[in-house]
Formats: sequence, structure tokens, C-alpha cells
Amino acid sequence: MYSVEVSDHIMIAHSLKKEFFGPAQNLHGATFVITVAFFRQTLTENNVVVDIGRALDVLNEVLSPLRYANLDEKPEFAGQLTTTEFLCRHIFDQFALAVRDGRLGDGAEGLERIRVTLQETPNAAATYEGRVGT
Repeated sequence: MYSVEVSDHIMIAHSLKKEFFGPAQNLHGATFVITVAFFRQTLTENNVVVDIGRALDVLNEVLSPLRYANLDEKPEFAGQLTTTEFLCRHIFDQFALAVRDGRLGDGAEGLERIRVTLQETPNAAATYEGRVGT
């Protein structure tokens, strides 16, 4: 299985309004390092997993609305606990859509899996990985 990864980072603010989250119930900031990995069994006709430039463009596109944002104020997240795990799935869904829309370029339709990892601290990270349905 071949893979390629791209990464970036964002700073956000949010609160996790349940007793379960202790002090994180209060508004607080977080910096995430985001890594998106693409997997396939065979390389494209250009001998790549995915066009890295396009993958970086889509990553920037997906992350731009989140940069320096208070996620509590984002209508698309109303009523959601914007945990690290939740954000992994949100980013995954945006990339799966980009594959279907052709924004990752020729050959991307052959991607089998995408994994999104958000590193919260040097000691903690969350991941969502799934099949790419075209």
C-alpha cells in the first residue's frame, strides 16, 4: 500500500459544554497540527499516490474557515461538541468530497483510504480513517 501525507496547522477557540470535559467547558484555544494521509494499492499513471500540490491546496481550502475562528460561533457546528475527534471526521468528509468533485486531480478517484490526524499536543492526537467512496 502506497501513501502520501500533507500537513498544516491551525489555531482555533472553542468550548466543550459538558461536565465530562472539566475545565475545557470554558472557552479556550487550541493549536492543531493536521496531517492528511492518502492510501492506494497502485500508483497513478504518473507514478504518484495523489497530486501533492492539489492536496495542499485542498487542505488550505478546508482549514481556512477554521483558522483563528471560535468554533462555538460557526453555524455548521451548532449543537456539536467540536472535539478533536469530531474535527478529524469533519476534515475527512471535506477531503472525500474533494475526491468526488475532482479537486485532487487526475487519478485521485483511485484513492482507497484517507486518514486525518489532529495532533493536539506532543502527547495527544486523534485520528479518523475511512474508505473513500466515489
